[in-house]
Amino acid sequence: MQNARLVLVVEDTLSLARIYLRYLEQAGVSARLAASLAEARDAVKRFQPDAVLCDLQLPDGDGMRLVEEIRREDARTAVIVITANSSIETAVAAIHAGADDFLTKPFDAPRLETTLTNALDRRRLSRVVELLGGDDLGGDRLSERFEGFIGADMTMRAVYRVIDLSARSSAPVFITGENGTGKELCAEAIHRRSARRDAPLIAVNCAAIPRDLVESELFGHARGAFTGAVRDRTGLVAQADGGTLFLDEVCEMEPAIQAKLLRFVQTGAIQPVGGSGTVQIDARLICATNRRPLEEVRAGRFREDLYYRLHVLPVHLPPLRERGRDVLLIARHLLVRIAEQEGTGSRELSPDAESRLLHSTWPGNIRQLQNVLRGVVVLNDKPVITAEMLPDDLVGEATQSGNRSVPYRDKPGIPDDDRILPLAEVEREAVERAIRLCGGNLSQAAQKLGINVSTIHRKRRLWLADAEA
Repeated sequence: MQNARLVLVVEDTLSLARIYLRYLEQAGVSARLAASLAEARDAVKRFQPDAVLCDLQLPDGDGMRLVEEIRREDARTAVIVITANSSIETAVAAIHAGADDFLTKPFDAPRLETTLTNALDRRRLSRVVELLGGDDLGGDRLSERFEGFIGADMTMRAVYRVIDLSARSSAPVFITGENGTGKELCAEAIHRRSARRDAPLIAVNCAAIPRDLVESELFGHARGAFTGAVRDRTGLVAQADGGTLFLDEVCEMEPAIQAKLLRFVQTGAIQPVGGSGTVQIDARLICATNRRPLEEVRAGRFREDLYYRLHVLPVHLPPLRERGRDVLLIARHLLVRIAEQEGTGSRELSPDAESRLLHSTWPGNIRQLQNVLRGVVVLNDKPVITAEMLPDDLVGEATQSGNRSVPYRDKPGIPDDDRILPLAEVEREAVERAIRLCGGNLSQAAQKLGINVSTIHRKRRLWLADAEA
């Protein structure tokens, strides 16, 4: 944990606090102890720690309040919450409130060191992104395109910077995002900009391989290992030696295969099915999922220790509905490509068609946009695409899993009668109204509201969670 000069431990149980302090001392990290919420607040102001390890149950208040205060006032400090097995849901809520990660009691020294190192790396990466500020990245001028991506919205500019910075590292990358947001394209961009660009990128769809063949496909097999194994076979992991291994839909892996993947991540060694020895492989890991990995861990479907090993450099791809006017940039690009593929003349979008595209929720993201435009081009021969040519069911809230919008009222704002709304409800309606007035551009809405765009993302996640409860 070379990135940490000082870690603040917030724990009122002295026996546990001593254990945590010993773990940190063994890792070569200086630490201070706070036994209450009041002491923690004072220590944060006085010492400005690089990381805070915070129990949520404190004698004078809820540790969640400290998480929110730190994240509101200082984006540089990494925050790890400590929770009991029975309060995982609370820990997930703390993540939504701004915590970087959580530790479930009891945990050992390696788990603490790995979790803190990952959190510190993510905070360091975020600071570098902020310092970069402008559009210049490694000599590339960011305009509307970046490594196959199309988009100039601030949400995507942040993604471009993270891709570039992640490419300079050899640490595992964990990509999250809905279906159709470009996770494989993101993995390809990281590989192309890395020092491994001349070596192979091996992409594996973990959900597409039959269960009884997964181990052999990934790790290979020796001749005679099973019926039909007439010769030695090199697995996909070994094929990525020297390059990059991209595991798409990694949360679909069976528990037994997760255990073998964990061993590879820890040791760099694999053992082919039926083989008598191990083989060392040097492959950079990039994983992706359209699920929420923390929820998969909580449900017991994804190994917690594997999650901590893989979730080092996170990249989240925003859905199309949160990218503002990028939908029009992408649509124009797609129309040119579709016209070439279909052998038709060039097409343009009318203002009313543009408006419908901007105000649609796009549950299928870019893939859905491409299919819609292809259908319009094939079924209509006019040079200008109008709103009437678009499907009738285009506008509306997404209902598919993982593609849900936050519901809001049709007429937000302070009521014009004598009713008094809760302040939280007024705030929510003001935020959603600003987003609508800005055509779905969250960055612009945040600027108009005088808040950070990350605040909007955090609040919408909490509102969505409340709506589903």
